[in-house]
Amino acid sequence: MTRYLLGVTGAPGAGKSTFAVTEQRRLSEEGMAAAVLPMDGFHLSQSELVRLGRRDRMGAPDTFDVDGFVATLERLRAPGAVTAPGFDRKIEEPVADAIEIGADIRMVIVEGNYLLHDRDGWERVRPLLDRVVFLALDDTVRRERLIARHVAFGKSPVEAEAWVARSDDPNAALVAATAHRADEVIVEGAA
Repeated sequence: MTRYLLGVTGAPGAGKSTFAVTEQRRLSEEGMAAAVLPMDGFHLSQSELVRLGRRDRMGAPDTFDVDGFVATLERLRAPGAVTAPGFDRKIEEPVADAIEIGADIRMVIVEGNYLLHDRDGWERVRPLLDRVVFLALDDTVRRERLIARHVAFGKSPVEAEAWVARSDDPNAALVAATAHRADEVIVEGAA
């Protein structure tokens, strides 16, 4: 039996992680073991981002290991257990082999910004996913969530707002342009 890979995408702060974990719990309650594979584990390391001059754009498509991400998705298509990196938000670093997806897991919820991106190597991702849902959230709410997240992990409110404007908002615009490639768009309003 092959695994089913459900993609969950949307702009930074759209609620992808929450949606993925909620879906995983729902499936578990229905008796189906599922795993979540966040794209965040494929961030390039801080030292590599600095070396490449991309640290101030962390989260952009070229700040991830797209080849490693694609290779992991390909391994998920084959039988057997798969390990993948996780991500530690406190230190903003990937953590090798932090996620183990057992051979018995038949549903993997893959979540990340660029699942529908169509260039720079990301075009290889969509064909590996069975279905992709796009989460669309009111921009004001999305920005508020992002600023609160950045503050919770150590940035001052001013630094958080600057980061959202410099990095998260341009990435959000890039991601929003991919929504038409999704199998389903789920719109959440400002309420």
